[in-house]
Amino acid sequence: MPSLARERRALLVIDMQKGLFNGPNTPFEGQRVLANIRQLIAEARKARAPVFAARHVGPPGSPIEPGSPLTQLLPALAIDPDIDGVFEKRRPSCFTGTDLAQRLARANVGELVIAGMQTEYCVDSTCRAAGDLGFQALLVADAHTTMDTPVLSAASIIEHHNRTLSGPFVRLVSTAECAFDRAFE
Repeated sequence: MPSLARERRALLVIDMQKGLFNGPNTPFEGQRVLANIRQLIAEARKARAPVFAARHVGPPGSPIEPGSPLTQLLPALAIDPDIDGVFEKRRPSCFTGTDLAQRLARANVGELVIAGMQTEYCVDSTCRAAGDLGFQALLVADAHTTMDTPVLSAASIIEHHNRTLSGPFVRLVSTAECAFDRAFE
């Protein structure tokens, strides 16, 4: 399906789950990012735009096995599985091994607003895959996060990915400038 035939904008919240957000390593500016994602969800709901939420799961017996408390979405997001597209993934990209692309196509989505964690893994992989599948990806620069690593600070990782992904893979937007009542602006 050519992306021009799809007109809606949807929100994708990646891996904002208890085990990652409240784990031993604190996400960079986690509370600010959470507040921004909550604002994005509110804006999407107000415009009746689809909201999708990915949860990363691992194999049975792992700490993040399906159904584990660590894989549950943060309650503060107020994601409602009865109206929102909640799905599990086992790979970094939200598209690999899931039906997300098909769900988006059925919902007539052409633009995908991306937020969540972790920047250098699942956010990056999903941003890169979206375009290959015909979706215009909008990465919300102030609504994704990660943790410090032994080599780079989380702030540096986020800044690097915003710069690297912007242009060839995504259009970079801020929470404040992201609206869901129009697409292809």
